[in-house]
Amino acid sequence: MAGGTVLKKDTPIIINNVLPGSIAEEAGIEKGDVLLSINGENIEDIFDYRFLISDEELTLEIKKENEEIWEIDIEKFEDEDLGIEFIDDLIDEAKSCSNKCIFCFIDQMPKGMRDSLYFKDDDMRLSFLSGNYVTLTNMDDSHIDRIIKYRMSPINISVHTTNPDLRVFMLKNRFAANVMSKIRKLSVSGITLNCQIVLCRGINDKEELNKSLLDLTKLYPAVNSISVVPVGITKHRDGLCKLMPYDKASSMEVIEQVEKLQENFLKKHGSRVVYLADEFYMMAGKEIPPYEYYEDFPQIENGVGLISTLINEFDQHINHVDFVPEKNRKVSIVTGVSAYNYISLLSKRLEEKYSITVNVYKIINEFFGENVTVTGLLTGRDIVAQLRGRDLGDEVLICKSMLKADTDLLLDDYTLGTLEEALGVKVAPVENSGISFINSVLGV
Repeated sequence: MAGGTVLKKDTPIIINNVLPGSIAEEAGIEKGDVLLSINGENIEDIFDYRFLISDEELTLEIKKENEEIWEIDIEKFEDEDLGIEFIDDLIDEAKSCSNKCIFCFIDQMPKGMRDSLYFKDDDMRLSFLSGNYVTLTNMDDSHIDRIIKYRMSPINISVHTTNPDLRVFMLKNRFAANVMSKIRKLSVSGITLNCQIVLCRGINDKEELNKSLLDLTKLYPAVNSISVVPVGITKHRDGLCKLMPYDKASSMEVIEQVEKLQENFLKKHGSRVVYLADEFYMMAGKEIPPYEYYEDFPQIENGVGLISTLINEFDQHINHVDFVPEKNRKVSIVTGVSAYNYISLLSKRLEEKYSITVNVYKIINEFFGENVTVTGLLTGRDIVAQLRGRDLGDEVLICKSMLKADTDLLLDDYTLGTLEEALGVKVAPVENSGISFINSVLGV
């Protein structure tokens, strides 16, 4: 084993599973073993692990459940996986956010919800693994160097403004000013960046928005895309900075401002680079741009182009369905205020084509307040309160984005079972795709 002192993690790296027939299984590694080091090197997280196991010759230090320490020598092909899985994909605790952003949605949530909903992460590794957005405020040069070393690309960055003083104000963090120097260092090192601006009326909009977009697009194509999303404002803002929600007129102003810049970027770069969240178009009462407008949909997980994708998939699939729904089939769809008109139009097309009945119910968000209009933030209690006693038909369809990942839990801990019991009808989650929409409505 290589010499030197190995610094141990405070939290043991417990092996949760060993794949059958893998190198690890052949070496005698078992579930419950603790991984101490690889080639004498400490392992901080999954990126250290992946980097270290890429070698052809390895020495693993393993602690067995009986506290016995094993040193296991392994010869393998370069980049061949060992077949080890860990309890946490990150192999480390996520870094929490040190900012006090004036628009933070978590600060606007009521008390009494499950603890995990109040955790603010600001971890570059989760940005790479899960697409989370990071502010870079808790990162020094060594962290930036680590991103470059391990080729963590793409990284999603919450920029909000490129004005140093304004960014300090918006994030309430004195380390927030130098974001552009970090972005430049990443960009010249070949890291792809997707940036986000949460737009707050009267604060980082208008001239400030122009400046931010022009500053960032100078780094294209390293800065691959920029999304502009409206600030989310709940009714739970006592003691917080005063913010104004976007309305029809102010949303239209943003659209017109960004469209002018997009035209210039398209001519200069061959890409629009910047995209507005669907919510702006919905609030403005303006038609969602066509599918081609969003190019390769770089920020669809951030609510940019979701409706256009849904409509495009719907149009492509509706005339290729061989399934015939049950006679007199009747279903209900739950949606938020912003998507209601689009869901209603698609539902109407299915009603006319297949002679079924589709009731689309627009749920007002009483839990967070009427300014919150997206479907993904609806709660079980609002759904029950507004649907109880209504004609719900054979089943109620809800968007899967309303559920915690890989569970049947809604934001307020209502479950699908709780909804079914309260409403007296089956409740089914539906993926946010045109194909899933059609199949679920028809009962495929």
